[in-house]
Amino acid sequence: FVYLFYAPWCGYCKKLEPVWHDVGVELKTSGSPVRVGKMDATAYSGMASEFGVRGYPTIKLLKGDLAYNYKGPRTKDDIVEFANRVAGPAVRALPSKQMFEHMLKRHDVLFVYVGGESPLKEKYNDVASELIVYTYFFSAPEEVFPESVTLPELPAVVVFKDGGYFTYDEYEDASLSSWVNKERFQGYLQIDGFTLYELGETGGVCINSLLQNLLKTLIQRVAKEYRELFNRDFQFGHMDGNDYINSLIMGEVTVPSVIILNTSNEQYFLPSEPIETMEQLVQFINGVLNGSAQAYGGDGFIQRIKRVAFDARSTIMSVFRSSPLLGCFLFGLPLGVISLMCYGICTAESDDGSDDIDAHKREGLTDEEEEEEEECQRTPELEGPDEDEEDEAGEKDPDEKKTD
Repeated sequence: FVYLFYAPWCGYCKKLEPVWHDVGVELKTSGSPVRVGKMDATAYSGMASEFGVRGYPTIKLLKGDLAYNYKGPRTKDDIVEFANRVAGPAVRALPSKQMFEHMLKRHDVLFVYVGGESPLKEKYNDVASELIVYTYFFSAPEEVFPESVTLPELPAVVVFKDGGYFTYDEYEDASLSSWVNKERFQGYLQIDGFTLYELGETGGVCINSLLQNLLKTLIQRVAKEYRELFNRDFQFGHMDGNDYINSLIMGEVTVPSVIILNTSNEQYFLPSEPIETMEQLVQFINGVLNGSAQAYGGDGFIQRIKRVAFDARSTIMSVFRSSPLLGCFLFGLPLGVISLMCYGICTAESDDGSDDIDAHKREGLTDEEEEEEEECQRTPELEGPDEDEEDEAGEKDPDEKKTD
């Protein structure tokens, strides 16, 4: 079974819904044994947590007691290919030359185990069960290979890619799992955000050419001719444009240019001068290896603070670019409310302060001074009525005289 774990409010889940429907139709019409379903992870949170669902949407294929997490592009063809690959056996047999040649044409990277029962075969089966989410694994007798393929010894694990083949060396290549995880990529590939994420899981360093024909040709030559020197530490490729790299390094990279990214600690390296020859490129790569090249970025505390500030700024700018009115409402309204609150607090404190000043003044006066102040306040009240009475008396004198 392959399940989609979703949340009703998730926008990415809603976008994936028609693709998921097409996946179900494709697997059913092709006769695949894989059944398709989906589950509201918010309604069945207990089951979702049991399967380790931490985000939405999450695609998992359930096979026996194992749950395989899908991490590829969210397209119909990629999901269908993932489901069919993982649902089948971890290691598939190639019994004939015709089958081997067919698979060699179909796959850009092909892992094959050659030999009988051995500890290496057990390791190979374990690695295949772990990494089948990324690529296929095969086993074959030595007779199915062309005469040009010669193996130093048996048993052996061989990878066919980039028009050649490379053999796993237990003493030089460390663990088989690390070697397979590294070799599952082509020697030179087009890199995007998803590919960088996968390269980050290998912990390796990748070199990117922001696309230009001359630099692309130079890097392809270095990837092929210097494979023995650089393959264990570098993955070579190119990117179209510089928007993703700019957001990654929180800076501006000119196009075309060469940049080396260390995906394990988020450091990056830039050449001190433009690269125009293969010798300059090799020298730059060697400088990164021996530590003489200047490193930028990293995952330190200061860089993390910069990353938070950069992401916040990018989010705000993107909101204002897409919808200025919405941006003004989202950010202007809270700022206006906060400003009014601050103004109210400040004015309230100033009024309380004036009352306190008057109270302090009264406390500083003596009893005699207080009596004088009270008399001064009463004298206008007493003088006011006397003047009025005099005016009234003055007005009544003529009348009284007439009556007299």
